[in-house]
Formats: sequence, structure tokens, C-alpha cells
Amino acid sequence: MATWRSCACSWPFGASVISLAVLVSLVHLFLTPLFPSPLDFFKQSNPLLDADSLVESNLESQFPPNSDGSVTYRGAPWKAEIGRWLAGCGSNSTPVDIVEVLGGKSCQNNCSGQGVCNQDLGECRCFHGYTGKACEVALQLECNKPVSKERPFGEWVVSICPAQCDKTRAMCFCGEGTKYPNRPVAEGCGFQTIPPAKPGDPELTDWTKVDFDNVFSSNASKPGWCNADPHDAYSSQLKIKENCHCKYDCTSGRFCEIPTMCSCLNQCSGNGHCRGGFCQCDRGYYGIDCSIPPAASVLPKLPAWLRPSTVELPDNGSSNVKTVVRKKRPLIYVYDLPPEFNSHLLEGRHYRMECVNRIYSDVNKTIWTEMLYGAQVALYESIIASPHRTLNGEEADFFYVPVLDSCMITRAYDAPHLYNKEHGILRSFMTLDYYKNAYDHIVEQYPYWNRSSGKDHIWFFSWDEGACYAPKEIWNSMMLVHWGNTNTKHKNSTTAYWADNWDSIPSDRRGDHPCFDPQKDLVLPAWKVPNPGAVWLKLWARSRKERTTLFYFNGNLGPAYENGRPEDKYSMGIRQKLADEFGSSPNKEGKLGKQHAPNVIVTPLKSHKYHEEMASSLFCGVLPGDGWSGRMEDSVHNGCIPVIIQDGIFLPYENVLNYNSFAVRVLEDDIPKLISIIQRYNETEIEHMLSNVRSIWQRFLYRDSILLEATRQRELFSKDDDWAVEFSKLGEDDVFATFIQVLHYKLHNDPWRRSLLRQYDAGLPKTCA
Repeated sequence: MATWRSCACSWPFGASVISLAVLVSLVHLFLTPLFPSPLDFFKQSNPLLDADSLVESNLESQFPPNSDGSVTYRGAPWKAEIGRWLAGCGSNSTPVDIVEVLGGKSCQNNCSGQGVCNQDLGECRCFHGYTGKACEVALQLECNKPVSKERPFGEWVVSICPAQCDKTRAMCFCGEGTKYPNRPVAEGCGFQTIPPAKPGDPELTDWTKVDFDNVFSSNASKPGWCNADPHDAYSSQLKIKENCHCKYDCTSGRFCEIPTMCSCLNQCSGNGHCRGGFCQCDRGYYGIDCSIPPAASVLPKLPAWLRPSTVELPDNGSSNVKTVVRKKRPLIYVYDLPPEFNSHLLEGRHYRMECVNRIYSDVNKTIWTEMLYGAQVALYESIIASPHRTLNGEEADFFYVPVLDSCMITRAYDAPHLYNKEHGILRSFMTLDYYKNAYDHIVEQYPYWNRSSGKDHIWFFSWDEGACYAPKEIWNSMMLVHWGNTNTKHKNSTTAYWADNWDSIPSDRRGDHPCFDPQKDLVLPAWKVPNPGAVWLKLWARSRKERTTLFYFNGNLGPAYENGRPEDKYSMGIRQKLADEFGSSPNKEGKLGKQHAPNVIVTPLKSHKYHEEMASSLFCGVLPGDGWSGRMEDSVHNGCIPVIIQDGIFLPYENVLNYNSFAVRVLEDDIPKLISIIQRYNETEIEHMLSNVRSIWQRFLYRDSILLEATRQRELFSKDDDWAVEFSKLGEDDVFATFIQVLHYKLHNDPWRRSLLRQYDAGLPKTCA
């Protein structure tokens, strides 16, 4: 027991000491909870941090890292903390009950037959060229810019038209007075051509003179494009002007005489008709792909993403229907934006290959396109067909904002109504405003943004430089990109294409954010055309012995080579440096690279054996173009170890997967040392990296979207095409599965979510909560 010791001091002094001690005790008692000191903060137990530490400790003991520092989950080498959580917690999650409400609100005059009624909001989504609350107003979208004496059809624009303009879509057709009035007269078709000035020069178009002879002639022996009968033309080998053809979607044949299916998101889910890119839903269905059923007919048919469920019939006169659906988190709410952000861009496109990753043949077979930016449509289709989708914003973990920037940029010069003088010729500035308008809409019309200041929202920027031109208002959100430039080295716009440069965008519009923040954003793989031959040949599985080329890169190498990009800025000069050192094909001066070697290929010469050559190589170069390029995807798909040469720029999944286990990074300044660097890896290390490449290659495929299309085609035809057969054999996690896994990890591990104080059923084991 403690006792008082004798003290050689006066009573008054002792009383003063006691009084001071009592005062300090009282102050501490009453004020400490309000004003803890920094030292107290670190001494006190924090239940959240303690729980996190306990979970992490348990996971570390269960899932120790591999020799390369990764933790394997579902075959992929993840960064240790992410792989542990996915293996120990994410994989053990269970479904939770989510109440989904199917709207039953009606729209004014049923949208006048010129739109689709969103029955959740009671608002019309009008077809291209129509507006008004009931889509009752037909717009007058001109094909031509203002005319002048010198330019009777105005300055050039893709929609320029010397014939009949469909002003609901700003598209040009032969028109009345011709035999085939609905045949397109797209762009240069209707105008005279200027012969080449000298052999080898291109043929030019005279945008001031109509081509009456080749397009509008009704001469029976030599009819023009608008009057040529397909049967007669095919049988007589009638010569038709080459740049007159079917640029618009929904038709096929040399004379656009065969109607085909148009390209729509998820092909309207079987609940509507695709009209050139806009889904005209069957009565009651709504959503951009007609995937939301009407409340009145929900019982007989529920889409897969709303099953299994229990339906609660409406009461108290409500027109809504509730369904209780068993779903696993993460849950994604997809905004049904006004169609100018997506459907109108698809419906109004002037080249059918634009904006979409597939079109249809004359017998409605799928034709996959080379659309570089097709990932945006593929991911969108997967999300809205996925069981991770929810209509319940209160239960949603993430909010997807489906703005199609790649289609906006591709179509920037399609028609006068898309042109904005404020932006001048900068497509980057125009696209920034497009995203800002979408932000304004969701903030004004929905309550969800302010819940987290937008941190739980997701935007996809698929163009060359990703989210570099994102408006400042949305930068809190998660950005999906193909270009992970952190701006630590390359601080300004890197594109050599002037219309996409973002350096001159004012800071009051863009802010001062980087292009990519690895703490919140994610780089996704680019779209690649489904290649059944590569799958059948198992190019990714080629053994070490079959890979006889040490290093391989095939692509544009800049102005020193024939047909090379003329800009020194192209690829930030990186490809040019590589070619200067290791070029294996002669440049314009007939020179090879300073260090060229027999087993090193660096060439600009296109090869029809491109994939075979990569599959015969050990290391493959991953270098930028005008921003991102698809070389990482090519390397992985063909089982080649990626060699990344682009400083400060993240590649797909690089902030979540352990890249050291399957890729090599070489600094731009170390390009002259490239071969010596990769030769340092011993055979054991090489086999380890090759093995990991084989284990992740499907994560660089949009297989989910491809198989959705395979299912739709299977309903039309008794036999699968080769691509459907081969891709149906694949069963490992693809891009969409990886995306969902990353979201699941972020849902439970992003620190900012603790401040939401959100009460919800996480569906996690108690040991992970």
C-alpha cells in the first residue's frame, strides 16, 4: 500500500500542492475526452485500427507471401495485402438480401413513340433528333455547316451532304427523285474527285462540286450510285464509285440493300429493337439495354441479374414492385443518364465501325471490330448484365457513370451539332465539358454524390491519355483508364496529336490533378479483337525452348522510318530511342540500330505473323504511342514477358498485381542497357515469370462481354462460330472478374469509407468484419 512520506515543508506549501493536484485532476477528468493530446491519441486503443491489425495479422499467418513478395489468389500474383484479403475474406463472402424496386411510373403521352420511358423516374429518354418532356419536338440537325458562294455546302464535316439530309440524325441519303432514296450518300460519295497531282499521291475530294455522273445519273446504261439496281449491277459487273458504300450501321451488301441487325448495348437484352445504336424497348422495359423489366409484368420474366429473388406485390395503390434479391457485394448502381451521353452517340454515328466492338454480317453473324477503345462498351455491357448490379442506390457500394468519351472524341467532327466554338479544335476540352455536364446532371437529379463527395463513383476515360482532362469536380472519384500517367516524370500532355492535347485547358476547369492516382484509380486492359486461332494454338503457353527471340517489338518507330509518324514527340521519343539502339530493319538512311543483334527484333514492318512472332519471343517491349498502346495486352496474350519502358506510367492492374513476378521495368535512360538488363535474369527466374504470365493472361481479356454475345448468337444459330467455341473453353478470371475483385477489396479497405458510418450487411465472415 502506498503511504505518505515525511516532508520537510510548511503546511501552507503542502496545502497549495494538494489544491493544485486536485485542480489538475478535475481538469483532466472533464476536459480530456474533448481535447486529447497527440500523445494520448497514440496511447489510446483505437477499436477500428486494432481490428484491422488483428485481421491483417491473422491473414498474414494464413497466407504468407511467395518468394517474389506476392500472394496468389485465383491463380494471379497480387500485391501481398490485397491477395491476402481476397483469399481470406473476399473469397468467403456470402450473398445478402437486397431490396430492388422496379418502377411503375408512366411518362407523358408514352414519349410520343419517339423515346423510352424510364419508369423509375417517370422521364422520357428520347431517340436521336427528338426532345421535350414527351419527345414531341423534332429537332432540325443540319448536315452542312453554313454555306457561302465559294462553299455551296459549307466547310467540310463528316456529315456534309449534297443530297437529302435526315435532320433527326444529320445523315445523308439519296433522297426523293432517285430509285433508292434510302441509300446513304456518306461523306465523299456525293462529290467530285480531284485526280492525283503525281503518281503515288492520294486522290482528293472537291467539296464544292456534286458528282452527278457517278452518283445521281439515271442513265440506264451507266446509272449512278443512287439509281443502280443491285441485281443488275452484280450481274453486269457495273463499276460503282469506290467511296460510295455502306458507312452507316444496319445494312450490308455493296449497295446497302441487305438489312442487318444494328449494334446496341447487349442487343437490347432481347426486350427491344436496336435502331442504329439506341434500344427501342418493348412496352414497359427500360434502361439503355432494355434490361429493367416493367413492374406490371415482372412475375413471368426476370433478367438474370435480378435472380434469385422473392417478389413482393404492390400494395396501398403503389405502382412499384419490390423484389428481394440474393446478391454478393460489391454492388454497383448504374446511372441511367440522358441519352446524349451514350445512346445518341451510338445512334448518330456515321461510321458503323466507330464506338462499338462488333457489327453484324448480311446474315446477322457477329463481326468483331478493331475498335481500339472497345473496352468501354465491353465493360458497360458486363456491368449492366451482372448480378453485381443494383437499382437500390442506398445499398450500392459504387456508382458507375456511363459516359462514352471514346465515342464523343471519335465523333467530334461528325456533324455541325457536335461542334462547339468554345472548344475550338480541341477534342480534349470538348470531352472535359461532356463529363462536367454528366456530373452536373447526377448532382442535381440524384442524392448519392454527396454521400462521399463522389469517392464511391466510377468514371471510365478510355482515350489515349485517360483522365488527364477530367474536370476538377469529379477528381475525387475512381477513374478507370488505359493510361496510368502519374505525371511524376511526364508532366504535360504526351500525345503528338494536337486536337487531343490538354495543356491549354484552363486550370479553373481541369484543376491541377495528375492523370492517374494509384491510390484510387485503376488501369484496365485495352480491348483486343477475339482471336480464336491464338486460343486454339495456346500461344500464351509456349515453352521457354520455343521462345528463341530474346527481345521483340513491332510498331511505329517514328520519322526515321518509311511511313513512320512524323512527329518527334510521338511516343515521347521512347520508340525512337529504342530503334536508334536496336533497330533490326533499315531506316530511311539504310541504317540499323547501333546495337542490332540477330535475336533482337525492333521493326516497324507489319507482319501477318505478329502473334506467332511474339509467341516465339522471350521478352516483348511495352512502349507508349499517343498515350497508351496495347502492347502490354499483346505481350501477355502471347505468353511473352513484358518489358515496360515508360517512366512513371502504370500499366493494367499494376497498382494491385505484383508486377515484379511477371514483368520487367527498364528506365527510359537505360534503354542502351536494355539487352544487358534482361540477360541478367537466370533460367529459374525466367521460368517463374513465364509461369505467372500464363496464369494471368485471361485477366487481360474481356471474355465476359464476348460470352454474352456468344449466348445471344446461340439463340439465333444452331452452330457456334469459332470465336464462341474457343472462348467458351476459357474459364479463368477475366477483366470483369478482376475489376469486381478490386472493387471488393476497396469496399472494405479504402480508409475514407470509415467516415461514412454506413450500416449495411457486408456478407463477410466475422473474422473479417
